[in-house]
Amino acid sequence: MKINRLASTPRRRGFALLLVLILLGVSLAIVASDLYRTQSVAIVNQRNNEFAVDCNAAEAAVEKVFARMAWDFQSYNVSGVYNNAANAPNGTYQTNIPTATDDPYWSQFTFSDANGNNGRTYVYQVGTYGGPLPSAYTGLYCTSNSPIYAIVSNAQLTNSNTGVIGTAQENVLLALVPLNTWAIFYNGLLEFSTCAPMTVNGRVQANGPIYVGSGSALIFNSGVSTTSTLSAPQNDGNGPWTSSTWNVSFNSVPSYTTNVASVTVSLNMTNSHFMIDIPPAGETASSTTGQQRLYNEAQMVLIVTNDPGTNVNPIVMLKMQTSINGAVPGNDPAPSVIYITNASPISLSTNLPFLSLTNKTFDQREYKTNLFTQINVGALSSWIQTNGTVQGKLPTSSGVYPTIFYVADVRNHTANQMPSVRLQNGAQLPANNNMGFTVATPNPLYVWGNYNITTSAGSAPTTNTYEVPAALFSDSLTVLSPNWADTDGLTAYDGGSTFTAADMTINAAIITGTVPSIDTTSTGFSGGVHNLPRLLENWGGYNLYLNTSILRLYDSQMATNQFRNPRGFSPTPVNPYYNPPTRHYTFDQNFLDPTKVPPGIPVALVPIRFGWGVPPPNSITNTIIHN
Repeated sequence: MKINRLASTPRRRGFALLLVLILLGVSLAIVASDLYRTQSVAIVNQRNNEFAVDCNAAEAAVEKVFARMAWDFQSYNVSGVYNNAANAPNGTYQTNIPTATDDPYWSQFTFSDANGNNGRTYVYQVGTYGGPLPSAYTGLYCTSNSPIYAIVSNAQLTNSNTGVIGTAQENVLLALVPLNTWAIFYNGLLEFSTCAPMTVNGRVQANGPIYVGSGSALIFNSGVSTTSTLSAPQNDGNGPWTSSTWNVSFNSVPSYTTNVASVTVSLNMTNSHFMIDIPPAGETASSTTGQQRLYNEAQMVLIVTNDPGTNVNPIVMLKMQTSINGAVPGNDPAPSVIYITNASPISLSTNLPFLSLTNKTFDQREYKTNLFTQINVGALSSWIQTNGTVQGKLPTSSGVYPTIFYVADVRNHTANQMPSVRLQNGAQLPANNNMGFTVATPNPLYVWGNYNITTSAGSAPTTNTYEVPAALFSDSLTVLSPNWADTDGLTAYDGGSTFTAADMTINAAIITGTVPSIDTTSTGFSGGVHNLPRLLENWGGYNLYLNTSILRLYDSQMATNQFRNPRGFSPTPVNPYYNPPTRHYTFDQNFLDPTKVPPGIPVALVPIRFGWGVPPPNSITNTIIHN
């Protein structure tokens, strides 16, 4: 029995040892598994960390291209971007990557364009868009030829152990926003100070401060933005007002926005008047500046001058030009020209029956005698349709219409005279398949009687219903009611029966200049936005309807006398020359339709980023990524 017990003890001990070894193996396996899991987690964390860093680097590359693209767009328009993108043979955006010159940090990354090309970023136009803009720009739209670019970058740490690649893509809309999308746009100080009752139903933008404060109600139903501040200081001899006495209602959210970026326009904003000026000698129509001049954009150009040493009567040149291969009409190598060296009334009635050059009156604001180049718009419309020379160059039967009519009166004159352009009989504008009709002049412009109120179906004088999208470009704009007579200007204004006006309507965008305020007194005031359309009559008890978009882009350079507030002729007149009407200034809702942009309207250049994404590495798709 003892021998049996001794024999069993080693077997039991061997079993225990085996069990220990098994348990040790399991433990080692668990430890190894934990170590492997820890290593895997560490690798995943490293990959995630690298991926985040790489994506941030790729985003930086995309943003560097966008910054350059936005600058080029706002400095040189669409062509400035196209010439630097991949679509162009020598595009430079592709090599515009972050480098150690920007910051030593970028030396640790390798950038590519996802096509296997290192040191590059993918930049390509992938389409165009036209329509409403994103929510930040509610109430605005861009034209249908606004280009969309895709920007794509791949980035990788140069010494990466994981091989992970970060990516970034964003799309950029180079929005071409017609300025008539704004109800009121001022390139400079915008003054609503002491305004008449006014309700503004469209967006308002000032590339400068905005002044408010009045005894009359001022209501904004859409967004208001300024590159500076909105306040109610002393102005026009009144104020200052406090926030509780501004008498202003903001019916949008936010109520107004200050210190926003300046809205850049497709022309030199420091001297925007050049767009209506006659080109100087030596400037070509195909130059950057030349293409922006309405003289070159126009299909009909009328110039009135004189040579006192040769003829008593003026000299008239009417040039008709068309767009060749998409170039501005001013590039036309073979324009048709009607030239009259001795433009007597008889000669004009025979050759240009819509034109009169003998009308004169006295402008009591400017203290000058007007020498008018007067256009009978109704007669012009008929003449365009029937004149053989016009139809030979601008055959309306083939869909070629004169959509821009440029007129300049550059006659010699004395210091007490002011060559001006006047439109009369403009109730119905030339029909042109709704392509629009614009009149542009570097002179002061006078609109005599209703303008663009009659459609083919009849008259609608106080609504936004009419046939032709229209615009009026000028150095200044003066409204003369249907009751005006040129003899009125020669009579001392008494604030009563003299110069008695009549109800009047203008349906057109107004692009003109003003005389800026020179001080805070009533005699140094610009007149404010409500007096941008100048008046010379007793409008008391009568209505002036403007269905419009008011664009103040420059200072007046010819009609430069300061606004003088008549103060309603009580108690003491201050150089009175008009009595105000009941103003019905309304933003024309037709201008929110992209198909109804009047010809020649400048566009704001608004670069908008959208459609951010993280596409697969080393792959390119031209599919537009939407929000």
